[in-house]
Amino acid sequence: MTVYSDTKHGDTKHGDTKLDNVRLRITAATALMQTMVMAYRGLVKFRRSPQQLYDVIILPIVGTVLFASIFGGVVAGSVNDYLPFLIPGVLVQIVVTVSVVTGVQLCDDINKGIFDRFNALPVARIAPLAGSLLASTTRYAIAAVMTVIVGYIMGYRPESILGLVLGCILVVFAGFVVSWIFALLGVLLSEPSAVQGLSMLVLTPLMFASNALVPIETMPDWMQTVARFNPISKLVSAIRELTMTGTVGADTGWALLGCAVILAIFVPLTVHTYMRRST
Repeated sequence: MTVYSDTKHGDTKHGDTKLDNVRLRITAATALMQTMVMAYRGLVKFRRSPQQLYDVIILPIVGTVLFASIFGGVVAGSVNDYLPFLIPGVLVQIVVTVSVVTGVQLCDDINKGIFDRFNALPVARIAPLAGSLLASTTRYAIAAVMTVIVGYIMGYRPESILGLVLGCILVVFAGFVVSWIFALLGVLLSEPSAVQGLSMLVLTPLMFASNALVPIETMPDWMQTVARFNPISKLVSAIRELTMTGTVGADTGWALLGCAVILAIFVPLTVHTYMRRST
């Protein structure tokens, strides 16, 4: 640890100026490489602790079977006729829901002092955060694949295989984007249970006030307005369009625009909040 003068305040503080100077010289390419290294660290954690993947394996099974059995006859007359409508909605619901865990784990890691070790390294501030969130896309991919497999076993047959693949990629990307919101909560709040509770409080109305499980036309008038402007509905509609027709429509554009807006707001906000908390 070196001693340096703070000429602005005219006093002397303790700090690692060499480390700060190294961080200032980090290029975008270096930051990207460091992020990938941190993401690999997250993947190693999954291998050493496979119970972290239990929810993304079990939840798609329970959710798909449960929603299909409850709403199939009411919405479409039969489970088989309901599956093409349901699977895109369940894909979004499950992937976005499991992304909450990212914020919870981030809060827990910060409390355990794991991120303090990263602060002592000459790495970009964004690398530990982005790496952790990037590693979690593995969980989202597993959840998406499991949902499709369960749907296929139940009789789901997409009209476009390519559209289904693109839809899964889109929902995994959306899960990564939304996880930045929960990461911000993980940095702001001091208790993992508080992160989970507040995240679900925000997420539950968005999930059910959407077209994920039932057509918007079946809702009360006031809720139809909410559902039509709900970003979850745009994402679900985009995936339905991809899986049913194999085409990229306006809803896909709106979904991608929404993702871009969330990233533009929450990435710098989360990094800034993390830096303030770590100093």
